[in-house]
Amino acid sequence: MDNNKLHKLNESTFNDSSSVDSVQHQHNDHAEHTPDTASLAADNFAGKAKGKAGFGRIVKAAGYSADGFMAAYKNEAAFRQAFWLNLVLLIVIIFIPLAISMKMILLIASFLSIIVELFNTGLEASIDHTSTQQHPLAKIGKDVGSAAQFLALTLLFILWMMALSTLLF
Repeated sequence: MDNNKLHKLNESTFNDSSSVDSVQHQHNDHAEHTPDTASLAADNFAGKAKGKAGFGRIVKAAGYSADGFMAAYKNEAAFRQAFWLNLVLLIVIIFIPLAISMKMILLIASFLSIIVELFNTGLEASIDHTSTQQHPLAKIGKDVGSAAQFLALTLLFILWMMALSTLLF
């Protein structure tokens, strides 16, 4: 069934004067109305641009990831700061005498702060692409991304303080 027929069916069902409670719903009708996601992905531009599957897709994805790292590093001072901070912390993790489990936790927290900063950078770029005018919802989006990064860095700081305290006591 095509989307126009489905839309008209839904309109007639819910515009009917009868109550929603009296509408009979057949669960086995879902398969008929549910689009095949594989055919949808193949029909859209993104599906064609990404290619099919296999090793070539992995290579392309790695290239897109490298482009993302480069764009974040080039365009976002906060990403550069987080990158260099975590690189220094990684070097310290190698040489500091901590249990391997503690080193793993610190490494996870470092990666988490970089990941959150990448999401924050992407969110800000998307909001700025939509409009550079000030808008309350744009401010909320950017502030929430900033708050997420603040929490990730706070977690990183607390875990490092806890790890260093084990060396002192």
